Amino acid sequence: MTTPLKTVFTYKLTDDQQRLLKELVAMGNYKPCKVPYTVLAVEGPHCHINLYTSGKCLVQGKGAQDFVLFYLEPVVLGAAGVGYEEVLHPEAVSPHMGIDESGKGDFFGPLVACAAYVNPDLAKTMQEIGVKDCKQLSDKQVLAIGSRLRDLLGRNRYTLVSIGPEAYNRLYAKFRNVNSLLAWAHARCIENLLETVTDCPRAVADQFGSEQVIKRALMQKGRSIILEQRHKAESDIAVAAASVLAREAFLRALLRLSTETGITVPKGASEQVRAAAAEMVRKHGVDALLRACKCHFRTTDQVLGVCGKTRADLPPEGRVISRVMEGGGSGKTPSRVFAREKPEVRSQESE
Repeated sequence: MTTPLKTVFTYKLTDDQQRLLKELVAMGNYKPCKVPYTVLAVEGPHCHINLYTSGKCLVQGKGAQDFVLFYLEPVVLGAAGVGYEEVLHPEAVSPHMGIDESGKGDFFGPLVACAAYVNPDLAKTMQEIGVKDCKQLSDKQVLAIGSRLRDLLGRNRYTLVSIGPEAYNRLYAKFRNVNSLLAWAHARCIENLLETVTDCPRAVADQFGSEQVIKRALMQKGRSIILEQRHKAESDIAVAAASVLAREAFLRALLRLSTETGITVPKGASEQVRAAAAEMVRKHGVDALLRACKCHFRTTDQVLGVCGKTRADLPPEGRVISRVMEGGGSGKTPSRVFAREKPEVRSQESE
């Protein structure tokens, strides 16, 4: 599989490798630059090379890949990596699913989780259409790439689980832990995708909370899959695809919410968000927060205060406040709580 052109590379260099890099640029046509916290900063043919005091080497620019491939790897690193990713790390594109979520830190809108399946052919096309961690993409790019990604995967090779604000608030009030909701959503995605991709051997997800938090939420079918939880899992192409699809669904949910309420609903939990929420309370009443927002956020108190209200004016499920630290859990098994509650969860959204 042909690897798309990369423009940013980062390496941690040993003392000997740092010495070799300095010797390499001293012999070439490189222009010195001033960059804070560097022991070496130069501009080469279509790329910049910065060596920081920490030993981190950053190479970026449209010529970065050529510099790494023809100079840094053979002369400094003494190992080949670029262009050999599939050979060195075949598991990166082998059949598996990735799971990610969107909306966890946003006051407005749902919590959306997604599982996306990849194999070598799908991974190649994903890279060609620009799939990467959604945090590296603009909203416009997420919407465009997400649409192409849904067409590529069809309805059988990805699944979405969206917990809308009303269900989210009701469930958070029950066991008061975001990681428990997130674990259930991730586990439900795994279970749902295994219904249509029955031979998927493993799932990759980001590490959050206890290492066992997703495994405890899995049911019979999901317990047979190999679950890998890692920090910065978005570097996995399947997780990146899931991040794009989850973010696209979240952004579309905000657009629908804006249309329904007549108020432009922003992302995040900023002053702009608080102003929009206050406008919503004045226009639609205090209960509108339960239908549009994650009310355990402390943002709720700020919005209510501006409107001359308190949490006492909200129904019981809106009176719960986030813990200072979201920890290991409430001791309740997420799957059992959700089974009793039967929340209104939108699975596999259609556009």
